[in-house]
Formats: sequence, structure tokens, C-alpha cells
Amino acid sequence: MKCTNKIRAVLICFGAVLIMGGCGKLAFEMPYAVKGQVTSFQYSAEDYRAKADSFASNVCVVAEDVMKESVSVENAGTAALYDLKNKEVLYAKGVHEKMYPASLTKVMTALVALENGTLDQVLTASDNVKITEAGAATAGIKPGDTMTLDQALHILLIASSNDVALLIAENIGGSVEHFLDMMNERAVQLGATNTHFMNPHGLTDLEHYTTAYDMYLIFNQAIKYDTFSQIINMTTYQTTFYDKNGKEKPFSATTTNKFFRGQFQAPANVTVLGGKTGTTNAAGHCLVLHCKDIRGNSYIAIIMRCLNSDILYEEMIELLEEINN
Repeated sequence: MKCTNKIRAVLICFGAVLIMGGCGKLAFEMPYAVKGQVTSFQYSAEDYRAKADSFASNVCVVAEDVMKESVSVENAGTAALYDLKNKEVLYAKGVHEKMYPASLTKVMTALVALENGTLDQVLTASDNVKITEAGAATAGIKPGDTMTLDQALHILLIASSNDVALLIAENIGGSVEHFLDMMNERAVQLGATNTHFMNPHGLTDLEHYTTAYDMYLIFNQAIKYDTFSQIINMTTYQTTFYDKNGKEKPFSATTTNKFFRGQFQAPANVTVLGGKTGTTNAAGHCLVLHCKDIRGNSYIAIIMRCLNSDILYEEMIELLEEINN
């Protein structure tokens, strides 16, 4: 009996050592499942939040739908509204369901490029920089063409050119395959564990997917870069890049964001700061936005797999109305 008590005491002491972190804080060993169905640590009780810090301590966390009678997005596969200041989820519908992201993929492409390249870096197109899918947006890049990373990011995010996504990937990653490894590794680091990229542009692939929650984590990181935020706030862009012989190739683009094109208006007291669109037959119509309210507080709004473009913006306006409630 005494021996048992001694063993028990030793185990208790040993366990205390394991859970005690630096500076007198308790630290918990928390499982991290890359294939998990939910991408955030599920600490919903206030007492747990007081005792454990995780990577999710500075982001919004949601485990289940957060529905509001005032919001109706029945035509969307998934939708979410995140309050960045208060780390609060104002609305969530199917945010952990895997979806095709279409060109929302380019948010991660831009993020990885910004983190691993320099804006004045000159990118050169190889024979691999080509898009064969009918109807896919391109900038007409040919082998030997050159432009800076700054130019490429503008064309990527404003014109949503798929060949430029390949140009960035090959030059920043050394190869498209290695750049994809970088994208997927960065997704895991951000907690976007229900995401997998098979290309840097978002054209449909069965194994290329994300969720509305993961997209929030990725976009939330990207808007921390001034260059990214400035580009997604632009309505038009004009530049000149060069072919293999040094001949000028003028290029101009207009944003695909219908709020910036004047076709739809955000609700009163809500300002759209920028965003990224995405559309394929498989993904439907998708949109992620960075917005602010009248007090300057920031929000991220996401809708994916909507039936058509007009419905997408109509339901996005309804979602953004929740900021005023």
C-alpha cells in the first residue's frame, strides 16, 4: 500500500513537470491532426482558454455553424464572417466543409511569393508556363518573357491570370512542384489543415481543396503584407513586361471584384478594402473580402460555391449587413 502511494506521488510530480510551461504558465500537449475534420483547437470553455495558449489564440475559432435569422445564404455552399478585432465569428455556414477554391488559391500563391521572394526579382518564363484549359484567364505569357515579381503579383491578383501563377511558382520555388510543397507546408503552419493544393492557380483538380475557415486563416495572413492589401484594393492596372528579345509587351487589367467595378454597393457604414474572386464550373462562384466598419474595425467575409455571380454579390451584401447589427 505504501509502495503504491509512493509510485502515485512520483507520477503526479512527473505529470506536473510535463504540463508546467515557462513563466509559470500551464502548457498542454495538444494533438495536431493534419487530416482532422476541424482545423482549430477546440477550447470552448472559458476556463480552458485561461490555462492554455495555442496558435489559435490570435485568430477566430469556430467548431460548428453560427447561424443568424437576419442572414440568408441558401444559395452558397459555405459562408462566413469574421470579426478580426474581437476574434469573433459573426456567421458561419459549413466552414469546415472541403470546397474547390478556384482562384482563391492565388491568395496562397501570393503569400508564399511575398514570404520567399523580393518585389524587384525578375521572373523568366519557361516552356512550362502555359495554360491549355479553354476559357482560363491568361496574360499571354510566352517562353522567355520576363517581368518582376511586383508586376506578376499585380497581374495575378487583379487579372487572375493563371499562367502568371505558374510563372511565380516556377521562379520562386525553383519548380512548380517545389512551390506546391511550400504552399501546402505553409497551409499547415497556419492551421489550415483541411487544405491541399495541387496547382498555384486553382483550376480544378480532385485533390485541390480548402474550406471557408482555412481560407480565412490564409487570407488573414496575406493582408498583413502591405503589398498584398494595396494590390487587392486596386481597380485597374497597367504595366509593360518583355519578351525573350526585349520587346515590350503592354498589359492592362481591370479587377474582377464587382464592388470595385461599381456593379454592386456594400451596405452603409461598411467599406470593402479589397478581395479575391474565383470561378470555375466545379467551384462555382467564390469571393473573399477584407472590409472595415465605420469605426475602422476589420472583417473578413467569405462565400464559396455560389450558383452565379449576381447571387454571390447579393448574398455577400446580406452577409456584410451583419457588421452593422
